[in-house]
Amino acid sequence: MINTPHSDLAGMQLVRNPHGRLVLTLGDGTVYTAVVPVRAFPIAAPTEGLSLIAVDGKEALWVARMDDLQPAHRQLIEEDLAAREFVPTIERILKVSSFSTPSTWDLQTDRGVTQMVLKAEEDIRKLAGRTKLQITGQDGVQFRIPDTHQLDRASRKLLERFL
Repeated sequence: MINTPHSDLAGMQLVRNPHGRLVLTLGDGTVYTAVVPVRAFPIAAPTEGLSLIAVDGKEALWVARMDDLQPAHRQLIEEDLAAREFVPTIERILKVSSFSTPSTWDLQTDRGVTQMVLKAEEDIRKLAGRTKLQITGQDGVQFRIPDTHQLDRASRKLLERFL
């Protein structure tokens, strides 16, 4: 008999224990004392395809769409994911050291002011046409721009030089 992961959300419970770990109880009473949420498609479809992985590394529960979760369960999962997924959002590009790569970018992000070194233009990944971008800095930190149209004019002008 093949042990397949559960995908039935009926009757499931999800709580955080005193140690900060997520405890999953399935509708059939099976308890997983420490599960870790993992997105199947973190960039292309962050709210679709989520797996709750048990301590033994096996999938305890498959969630096709996060919208199918109870709001309290979804909040717990999103808090856990946010703690592990560090992807600052670029709000403004303050300046760039040069228009050739590598170049140092001074950025205003949702996490504060920072610098990023862009090694090559290929490190700017277009996710949805030219409006949704993911930029990887030299140190491996990924930054996102959800919509380039929301950037101020000066930031868009600087960014256009690299696209």
